[in-house]
Amino acid sequence: MVTQGINSARFWRGKRVLVTGHSGFKGSWLTLWLNRLGAEVIGISLVPSTKPNLYSEARIDQYCQSHFCDIRNASALDFLIQTSCPEVVFHLAAQPLVRASYETPCETFQTNVMGTAHVLESIRHVDTVRVALLVTTDKVYRHSASTLPFREDDPLGGRDPYSASKACCEHVIDSYRSSFLSERGVAVASARAGNVIGGGDWAMDRLIPDAIRAWQAGCPLQVRNPESIRPWQHVLEPLWGYLKLAERLWESPGLAGAYNFGPNETVAITVRDVIQLAHSAYGAGDVFFCPSSHGPYESGWLALNADRARVSIGVESRLPITEAVAQTIAWYKAHEHGTAAYSLCEMEFDSYEALL
Repeated sequence: MVTQGINSARFWRGKRVLVTGHSGFKGSWLTLWLNRLGAEVIGISLVPSTKPNLYSEARIDQYCQSHFCDIRNASALDFLIQTSCPEVVFHLAAQPLVRASYETPCETFQTNVMGTAHVLESIRHVDTVRVALLVTTDKVYRHSASTLPFREDDPLGGRDPYSASKACCEHVIDSYRSSFLSERGVAVASARAGNVIGGGDWAMDRLIPDAIRAWQAGCPLQVRNPESIRPWQHVLEPLWGYLKLAERLWESPGLAGAYNFGPNETVAITVRDVIQLAHSAYGAGDVFFCPSSHGPYESGWLALNADRARVSIGVESRLPITEAVAQTIAWYKAHEHGTAAYSLCEMEFDSYEALL
């Protein structure tokens, strides 16, 4: 049913869309997709921190108006947002790593909490904005003894600095929505998703990128917390959710609020499961599963209930984890053998849009 994709292209054609974090993994994919749908994209982000990175490999700067700016710099950020006059804002810029947040907690809070506040403060002074979707994480929930998947109205919390900072972001988003933006007709939503895999991610301390680096170098992969359960999903799954949510908010601002995006909650997939699928798809390399956790605390279990996204905006998971992992590994292998990153992303878009 390609109709959804066609309708999306009609909606996005000519829209001025701001993407913060456009040089990151998810931001690069989102920028390419918006460009493909005909949007005029403005990107604000830091210079990519890894080599290689998808921003450079796919030449993202050719498909948007690209600006490098630290979102902690309120005045510089405000100037860029004010002068770009966006109609839709996707806020993805963040310090995105749990373990890194233990090393730089203050920077994590400054970037994630105050950076989000700076974006919202600028938005409330730009008359052109009608929709703002701010991405947090699936780790915003306060863990308890319950083993039920988290719903959007469950208590927020976070033991590690990253999770805590993102829970704080949710309060900031809700405050700006209630205090300033709703009355101006701006529909504001937060999107809670995580454990995203896909080609073009070279960040440190992430499962699949760590595996690719190790196996390409001929080194064994050291896997911590192999029995931890996460709601793994291919990068195009939540991004499609973000796009469809923004479209629905444009038409129906009353749908503003928080949304989970994740796979079917009945599918429990461990770190071990994902790596075994990846290892089989890659066809080489060694894996060593550490018997116990090494490093700071990380939750052993996480699952989301995504009924609100399914019922309210018609978004649900379409790629089983087996296919998500297979496509991800195939992307890296093809890139390693010389296929251009942009071409690989375009093929992924073609394949995914055929499922819609």
